[in-house]
Amino acid sequence: MNNLHLAVQFFLQLAVILLFCRLVGAIALRLGQPQVVAEMLAGVLLGPSLFGLLWPEAQHWLFPWDTTQQMRDTQSYLFPASQLGLALYMFIVGMEFRVDIVQRRLKSSIAVSLAGMVTPFGLGAGVAWILFHQTDLFPKKTSLAEAMLFLGASMCITAFPMLARIIHFKKLTGTTMGTVALGAGAIDDATAWCLLAIVLASFEHNWSRALVNISGGIGYVAFTLLIVRPVLVQAKAWLVEDGALTEAGLVVGLALMLLGAWFTDLIGLHAVFGAFVMGAAMPRGVVARDIVARIQPLTVALLLPLFFTYSGLNTKISLLNTGFLWLMCGAILVAAVVGKGVACWVAARATGIANREALGIGTLMNARGLMELIIINIGLQRGIISEGLFATLVIMAVITTLMASPVFERLVGTGTHQPLPEPHTDSPAELGRIH
Repeated sequence: MNNLHLAVQFFLQLAVILLFCRLVGAIALRLGQPQVVAEMLAGVLLGPSLFGLLWPEAQHWLFPWDTTQQMRDTQSYLFPASQLGLALYMFIVGMEFRVDIVQRRLKSSIAVSLAGMVTPFGLGAGVAWILFHQTDLFPKKTSLAEAMLFLGASMCITAFPMLARIIHFKKLTGTTMGTVALGAGAIDDATAWCLLAIVLASFEHNWSRALVNISGGIGYVAFTLLIVRPVLVQAKAWLVEDGALTEAGLVVGLALMLLGAWFTDLIGLHAVFGAFVMGAAMPRGVVARDIVARIQPLTVALLLPLFFTYSGLNTKISLLNTGFLWLMCGAILVAAVVGKGVACWVAARATGIANREALGIGTLMNARGLMELIIINIGLQRGIISEGLFATLVIMAVITTLMASPVFERLVGTGTHQPLPEPHTDSPAELGRIH
């Protein structure tokens, strides 16, 4: 396809994606599900799992897709556009992230994070050991250690971008529950990506990759929070004019976000972490407020649905076609819920958080969402897992995400938790206390 054909196809796809996401969203809202869950389901339904199954010719015409990537098709533009939407959204989440609450509840955040990593990783590794010896769900070239590390990392994943949107939907932004869950989710996902780097390094016999991934991530966080943020605070006079962010200030913020996303993607840690950390480094007050106000509507309404659609177009639930695979899917689902949801609830309670808030944290942390789909798509593309195991993990990701909202309403309820007062953090003195 030439550039003109790609542009024509892109405009039509955009219209279909946006309208279909809103249609599914209207139905999901009646069932108590947030728009973000509807977008995840809409992406899967537009792919080979339903649309491609019922009307394959029309699905291929609307979304021409070459899995070998030897021709220019939908992937040529949908992937970078979807990554831009995801990065912009996580930049917004970073600017709304309450570092002061994490500091106040640092013990809880660390405990929930550790529980949300260690327990599901152990259960996932155990399930992988059984599957490796009793089934052919792992290809022969995958070693036992790689299988255990990969499935353990898959169980550790929290739907970080989706978690952020659910927290916004439930009006939990700035609350202890929402901030502890976001902080723990960020740590868990970063750790899971480091584990994936180790698996890929072993699989490709390239250990320098894992070293760059882990050390680069730590260096990026330190540089952004200890150097970039203080410089931005000092430069506020050039970013703000007459009580509002200037156009130059908006461009600087967006450019820094893009550089952060570029760097973390370059080292294999994924763009979401670079964008999120850069958002957390933005000065609070006018700067963060105006950047969010200017970019949030277009990001949420137009760009973010592209991310869910792209992931859905890679997903084939129809591969789950035997009773044994459904049994394995059930075992993986139970291990995922116990390892993540229950363990995080226990950890939150053990560190002094009230039972209702602890239940909310456990429920939110249990949602896997499309971060799970990203990591298992990588595993499938690299040949670490089979298509059958991929399908079981897709089902687990979908069910744990669908569970989050109704279980949260049942155990916790919405609208009962008020955000804590936010300190003024634009001054260097306050900056020193917060960071």
